[in-house]
Amino acid sequence: MNRSNHFIGASTLLAALSVVCCGADWAQFRGPGSQGIGKATNLPTTWSDESNIVWKTPLPGYGASSPILWKDTIYVTGYSGYGQSRDKPGDQADLKLHLSALKRSDGSIQWTETFPARTPVENYAQFIALHGYASSTPAADDKAVYVYFGRTGAAAFGHDGKRLWKRVLGDKTHVFGTGTSPVLFGDLVIINAYVECGDMIALRKDTGEEAWRAKGLDRAWNTPVLVDVNGGQELVINSERKMQGFNPQTGELLWTCQGIEDYICPTVVAHDGIIYAIGARKGSGIAVRAGGRGDVTTTHRLWTMERGSNVSSPVYYEGHLYFANESRGIVYCANAETGKIVYEERLNPKPQFVYASPLVADGKLYYVSRQDGTYVLEAAPKFNMLAHNVLTPADDSVFNASPVPDGNLLLLRSDKFLYAIGKK
Repeated sequence: MNRSNHFIGASTLLAALSVVCCGADWAQFRGPGSQGIGKATNLPTTWSDESNIVWKTPLPGYGASSPILWKDTIYVTGYSGYGQSRDKPGDQADLKLHLSALKRSDGSIQWTETFPARTPVENYAQFIALHGYASSTPAADDKAVYVYFGRTGAAAFGHDGKRLWKRVLGDKTHVFGTGTSPVLFGDLVIINAYVECGDMIALRKDTGEEAWRAKGLDRAWNTPVLVDVNGGQELVINSERKMQGFNPQTGELLWTCQGIEDYICPTVVAHDGIIYAIGARKGSGIAVRAGGRGDVTTTHRLWTMERGSNVSSPVYYEGHLYFANESRGIVYCANAETGKIVYEERLNPKPQFVYASPLVADGKLYYVSRQDGTYVLEAAPKFNMLAHNVLTPADDSVFNASPVPDGNLLLLRSDKFLYAIGKK
């Protein structure tokens, strides 16, 4: 076993133990393995303002991040004080950031930790106004909850709300904003800080001190993913023109593969050592076999396709990839072995935008649009739309967060509320 594989294999046990501890929890962006696959059953198919709303909790701050589940607690981030209205955004000096803990059984807020943002930030306009200043989903383990707020930095909080540490990772900002989420590996918190400094950085969980730094990212807005391969794990991130695999323990670059010719927002998914990625405004996708070394374009890239999404990530389920184009209202199913499109169908009624990533659970496929409701499809390689559900609060909430399964409930986070949907 070479030195790289030794580090990967030796650390995999720690990561695996962390997953076992989580059980049915959903402790990071898109749940276990960042795959968007839930093991829940009896999830709702239909709901409305008047039916199948178990509870609805006003949140102390706006946000686009997804909720996470850890034991009996739901964690979610938000912001307030600035950027809650396009017409009157306010003063950046008043921008506050929040981490809130909600009781999993009834949605009641147990505590909210509030702290000032590190300004200046990008003004609340154009792309920033689409998602705001709390777009990164937290991650949790038995020790702490880990958050990232772009220029304000990364932080760890105890499950009692006490802040354990805070670390600034860079000073830069971008008109697109920031939204990559922390990934936990062994004793490390790994963050794609491309916007703030151009690098991917691993911090020590207990102190927040830097453990390693990987350079060379290029226009990468996606969250890294740990991929099981050869009895260990690799850390994979997608950038413009290249996909890269790293040793998650040391940050050593293991391989690169020629990729998608544009900036990348969607996070990759993986199954049986194969990585699937979509992205680019033109629409495109690739499949790459993990485990290579050096430039693996000719040896490990399995296929390319001319379909994709500029924002929403895909989901892998039973040999197929499912994803939605963010602005065309079209959903796709592709054969994961070949990349061939199985179906390409427009949702009806057509949503204006779909920024959330899909969820597969209980044999159903959930697509959450920003303002046109949630579309429920059969999770099968034949297009079958089961329901279209619209929540119409008087305040015109926007839904950017990816849905989360919680037992027989579905959690939907708007910029103002957290909903638990299911049978009362």
